[in-house]
Amino acid sequence: MNRIDSLRYAMRGWLLLGACAPAAAASPDAAPDAALQLSVAPGQAASARVQPDGGIVVQLPSGRQQRLAGVADADGAAWLSAEDIDFDGSPELVARAQVGMVNEAVAVYRYDPGQQQLVALRAITHGNDQCGNLMGLTVDAGNRLLSSTCRSGPMWYVDQYRFDGARLYLYRAERMLMVGDALEAFVLVRQTAESGPLAVWSTFDVAGKVVETAIADGLVAPRGRAPLLAVSGQVVPARLPLYAKPGDTTTRRYLLQDDRVELLDEADGWIKVRYNNPRRGAVLGWVNVHGR
Repeated sequence: MNRIDSLRYAMRGWLLLGACAPAAAASPDAAPDAALQLSVAPGQAASARVQPDGGIVVQLPSGRQQRLAGVADADGAAWLSAEDIDFDGSPELVARAQVGMVNEAVAVYRYDPGQQQLVALRAITHGNDQCGNLMGLTVDAGNRLLSSTCRSGPMWYVDQYRFDGARLYLYRAERMLMVGDALEAFVLVRQTAESGPLAVWSTFDVAGKVVETAIADGLVAPRGRAPLLAVSGQVVPARLPLYAKPGDTTTRRYLLQDDRVELLDEADGWIKVRYNNPRRGAVLGWVNVHGR
């Protein structure tokens, strides 16, 4: 197992161990065509079975059958489990399947008493998620968080979700820091051999508005609902201009060599930083790390 994969599995292991009541994961060792009994309401149960094409046939309490799209691996197989995904005390139907070499596709279905059938759980993302769908799903019951993990190219991503009532929305996501080695000439961030690539983590409200950002290790998911923790670095030049916003060309503010700053955001080669001035408190501004 290479270093990136080791970090990925360690990260997913932390997400599972950090939950106060971890969800029971579906076992790939179970027979793919085995029927799963699902309690959908007091005294009412449904039976779900994976079909050869990866679809799911559900025998509902009403006596009728429902067919769900489900997920499937290259052989049309999937594994079912009953897990409390929405933290209401009742289990949901969860289908999992390996896709590609390392990713795991996940589909979640909740029972709707009004329709008397299962309904797919859809997340509100406003296009800010990295994984596209629920992938490699883990459940943190203690913090009421869902985490979706996926690999795209050489990078592992984590999308975190919360519920707003019955609605599932994207709570936190990351994007890679796209400045390359240019940052080192302006702000030096000391990393170890175990550090992952830097990423901008964002926290969103249910409307998709960004309420918080911080630059941190892209392979270490934020813990619970605590505020994001930004990496810090030391200013390299003797004087580093600190601008009010990206694109500005003039400023009367400067950071000095060896000043320690926290890295908060990135936009088109500009880095947002926070400097804690001993007399004036927190000072925010943007640093142009591309020099354009």
